[in-house]
Amino acid sequence: MIINTDNLYKAFGKCDALRGLSMAVPEESVFALIGANGAGKTTTIKVLMNLVRPTAGSATVLGVDSRRLSPRERSQIGYVSENQEMPGRLRVGQYLDYLRPLYSTWDPQLEQTVLQQLNLPMDRRIKDLSHGMRLKMALACALPFKPKLLVLDEPFSGLDSLIREEFMEQLLLQAGEMTILISSHELADIEGAATHVAYIEQGQLLFQEGMDELFARTREVRVTLKDAAIAPPGLPVHWLGVKTVGSVISFVDVQFREDQLQERLPTLLTGICDVQVQPVALKDIFTTLARAAQAGKLPT
Repeated sequence: MIINTDNLYKAFGKCDALRGLSMAVPEESVFALIGANGAGKTTTIKVLMNLVRPTAGSATVLGVDSRRLSPRERSQIGYVSENQEMPGRLRVGQYLDYLRPLYSTWDPQLEQTVLQQLNLPMDRRIKDLSHGMRLKMALACALPFKPKLLVLDEPFSGLDSLIREEFMEQLLLQAGEMTILISSHELADIEGAATHVAYIEQGQLLFQEGMDELFARTREVRVTLKDAAIAPPGLPVHWLGVKTVGSVISFVDVQFREDQLQERLPTLLTGICDVQVQPVALKDIFTTLARAAQAGKLPT
């Protein structure tokens, strides 16, 4: 694993931002860290990057304690944040000139490719760049030295859909053997790219798994009945977001197995006319899980 956290805690005064967080990021994965605002995603990343120290527990990055990252490890890590600080007085080209000799692995040809694809204005001062251009600039600084690990903290915040699409296209074009850890609310943009996902709620890891496994176990189910639909008591705890409209009862099954569903439905609902089962988008999975977590009904 390229990243491991073990029982990680971080307190800011009386606020516990992380509460026993343990997760593992496989090498060469595109690992999505998801959760509501304030869930602890950015704090997790800051601990991993040694921007803040954990209150308890530990984290390793590239096999090294995050509190002891040396220049050797840092030279293998690219970092892009929505609030990234760069020297505003320098022009785009000047800042790249400054960075180039700092990395022995810097690839000038890759730099030119990235700059052309991102269409960055080389003679413009960084402070005069738009928010979207500043994030493109951060990516252009992070990719040419071919980091082993690229960390993206809310990279799409405030970007329009076209720039988000360009950002992801460029990222995936250059991914290669790089591991990408990405925290984002723009779940539609990472759904097709992520290979693994971890869901954090109030500083705790609720689950982590491969995207294929998550999609395989999650389905939206719509059951049409002869009469008006009423949700009976004793429904399985993994049927989340139960709704009734007219003669239809719907829910998201987060532990879906077709044989089990066919077996359970007739024992819980009467007068079944039709059953429709369909996949669920990542955004809708997240919304369903977040609401269940807030209501204290998330199955373990």
